[in-house]
Amino acid sequence: MKLAEALAERADTTRRVEQLRSRVVDSARYQEGETPAEDAPQLLAEAGEVLDRLELLIRRINRTNAAVRVGEDGTLTDALARRDVLRLRHSVITAAADAAAGSGTRGYGRQLRSELVMLSALSVGELRAQADVLAREIREIDVRIQRANWEVDLLE
Repeated sequence: MKLAEALAERADTTRRVEQLRSRVVDSARYQEGETPAEDAPQLLAEAGEVLDRLELLIRRINRTNAAVRVGEDGTLTDALARRDVLRLRHSVITAAADAAAGSGTRGYGRQLRSELVMLSALSVGELRAQADVLAREIREIDVRIQRANWEVDLLE
């Protein structure tokens, strides 16, 4: 099984656990004299089996991520950490640029000469340029990660 297939299965399994959890909660109590919509103990047992499968998948994915090298990015785990931080950094920079540009502010600016003028403490152009560089880096590392996901076999 390729790593990408395991990642897709993990996502499906996680959704399945959430569905089972919801069904167990809905069926955990019922009114006397009525029949519960579903068999809560059976659903709970099924959830336990699905969770066991999820744990196995997560363990294998983590082992694979820690062992596989992705060029100059180090291991796949290192590349994932780098991508996550780049995304956060991009978010901070774009939020700062938006705030400095006055995005989201109400009104039309100054209407009377006696009103206060709002000035930008940051260079919007420089921030937008930094955001563009970060976006390119995110795309590049994401391509390397995706390539590895489809090329690498999942470790036992």
